Amino acid sequence: MKGLKKIALVTAIAAAPFAANADLKAMDDTMMGDITGQAGVTIELETQVSIGSFVYTDEGSFTVNGIQIGGSGLAGGTGTNLLDDLYIDIDVEADGDAFISVHSLSGAPIDWGMTANSMSLVSADGTQSTTLVSGLSGHGNLGQLDIRVDTATDQLQLDVAFNVVDMDFDVEFLGVGIRDMAIMGGQFFEEAATNNGQPTTAAGMFAVADVHVYKGSGLGGATPKADVLRIDINDITMDMNIGAIEIGGTSIGSVALDNLTISNTKLAVYGH
Repeated sequence: MKGLKKIALVTAIAAAPFAANADLKAMDDTMMGDITGQAGVTIELETQVSIGSFVYTDEGSFTVNGIQIGGSGLAGGTGTNLLDDLYIDIDVEADGDAFISVHSLSGAPIDWGMTANSMSLVSADGTQSTTLVSGLSGHGNLGQLDIRVDTATDQLQLDVAFNVVDMDFDVEFLGVGIRDMAIMGGQFFEEAATNNGQPTTAAGMFAVADVHVYKGSGLGGATPKADVLRIDINDITMDMNIGAIEIGGTSIGSVALDNLTISNTKLAVYGH
């Protein structure tokens, strides 16, 4: 995992000071006209998000406690706790498509981090619960995030390039711990072997996903269900490394997956 630790140093983004005392002022008609008269809008952003709990309730509930989202420093990375150094371009093009592109101000990958204390299943009366995952902590980098709403096809299209430099969590109900998990581009192992443990291209640094979200039909049966949420994912190729798998608190070894490819993936989501 030494090579993977170096990645965090190579790709970490220098932190910008947080403008804690920034003034908020109402926008008058002239200021609004200056914005809407341009070809698009750019938003510079730095933020940190904290959520005490997220609860999805059906009969029982699925609960996630202690969620934090920000920079890689939240999860032991070399950056700060802020998700910073980024700007968002928003354009509505001549054909009516809306296009949103997320970049960094510095030109470097955007470092991110997240933590969650626990994820649990809870009975309807609250007397029984099972902790699925606890102690989740991970950080990595975002190399690309482009979002398009295509008016010709009524689809939401996402192009994402990302990696996970380090992630740890415990699967409590199975007594399994995952340590130093990393997800990189499909050429990572090949490039790291010849370059002191570091990737040399975007194909080695980032896993890339092309995702289409739209209203469509279900996948199976003679009369598939109509008007469902469809999510189609084109090929994703990545290299994955798990530094240690622990059972009963003791490591049973490490796992490396070279050129893990997920292809022809289609999801149809609807209520029942």
